[in-house]
Amino acid sequence: QPQLVESGGGLVQPGGSLRLSCQASGFSLDWYTVAWFRQAPGKEREGVSCIFTRGTKIEYTDSVKGRFTISRDGAANTVFLQMNSLEPEDTAVYYCAALAGPVPSSCTVVWNGRFNHRGQGTQVTVSS
Repeated sequence: QPQLVESGGGLVQPGGSLRLSCQASGFSLDWYTVAWFRQAPGKEREGVSCIFTRGTKIEYTDSVKGRFTISRDGAANTVFLQMNSLEPEDTAVYYCAALAGPVPSSCTVVWNGRFNHRGQGTQVTVSS
């Protein structure tokens, strides 16, 4: 059964850091574009970042550029999202999703809901 599992969320103070993990089982992430998006209560889903097949291209939404870093670990079959300088506005449930097939034109394709697998989400709360 193909599955994505996110972990690493939690409660952190403003300015703090968290590293989210998106681990796949039942399939290899090497052949997938993997995206992170988030959804806060009462707000629409927002794309955060994505990494294309074999790390050939990376995108970030403007609000996280310079603070978040996405990366792959092929051996661990995991994609990470390192989040630094966290702000209260980053509070949300974070999801990872994986899209197979040809590399999409942009991360927006995945952020807008086109994916083969999605995890259950991990809560990130930034508060003092």
